[in-house]
Formats: sequence, C-alpha cells, structure tokens
Amino acid sequence: MGSKSYRSRRYTEEFKRDAVALVRSSGKTVTEVAREIGVSAEGLRNWVKQDTIDRGQGAPGELTSAEREELRRLRRQNREQAETIEMLRKAAVFFAKESDR
Repeated sequence: MGSKSYRSRRYTEEFKRDAVALVRSSGKTVTEVAREIGVSAEGLRNWVKQDTIDRGQGAPGELTSAEREELRRLRRQNREQAETIEMLRKAAVFFAKESDR
C-alpha cells in the first residue's frame, strides 16, 4: 500500500471522461487504470458508474448527473427561500409589535 493521499483533489470533467474512456477501452481493471493515472480506485469506480447511469444504462431510480445538478440547485433555492420566509416572518412580528405601540 502506498502512502499517497487522494483526498480533496478536484478533477476536471474532461479528465474524468478520459479516465472512464480509458477503463472502457483498455481492457484493464478499474484498479489498474486508477494506479496508472494516479487517482483513487474508488473514485474512478464512481466515475464509471455515474457514466453508466448518464448513458441510460443504470438501475431504475438512479439519478443522472444532470438530475443530480438540478436537485442540488433546487435544494439550494429551497433553502434560500426558507431563509427569506423566516426573515419576513420576523419582520412581520417586529412591525406588528411596533404598530401596537
């Protein structure tokens, strides 16, 4: 086992696509390809799995990359709207108290 740390490294989408293509075309295992290109085997395995899903070959219910991105965007929007609603609720309470004086 090597002492290389693969944590918190970011790879471009192009790099990921090329790595997945290498796995698919080389006939080598994911672990062998990962070792050759210097990425974690588990990370490369996840990229291959996500590519399979994006190609429409995943199991039912698995989200494509586009669907995952939309879900992230909608969750962020939902969180922002909840914060706005809470701020408006507090402002309404404040102004209601002020108008009672």
